[in-house]
Amino acid sequence: MQVTAFSAPASPEWRWRICDYAGEMVEESRRGFPTIAAAVATGMKRLGQMNLDQVKDAFRSRAVRSHRPTSRQRPW
Repeated sequence: MQVTAFSAPASPEWRWRICDYAGEMVEESRRGFPTIAAAVATGMKRLGQMNLDQVKDAFRSRAVRSHRPTSRQRPW
């Protein structure tokens, strides 16, 4: 899991986003922060508070929805 900060032209304040290593978003801040450092620090604090089981369940549910059956069976 990693925390990143971003801003958009329509909303110039910084916000944090927690993503898994596949690039899927897990959670995003609702409020803005005046600096990148403040956004990342708050995101890291939130990441530390998250229940790892909840994160794994969210990832599994996304993986099940995005799974596409293949016509060819894999040998393993």
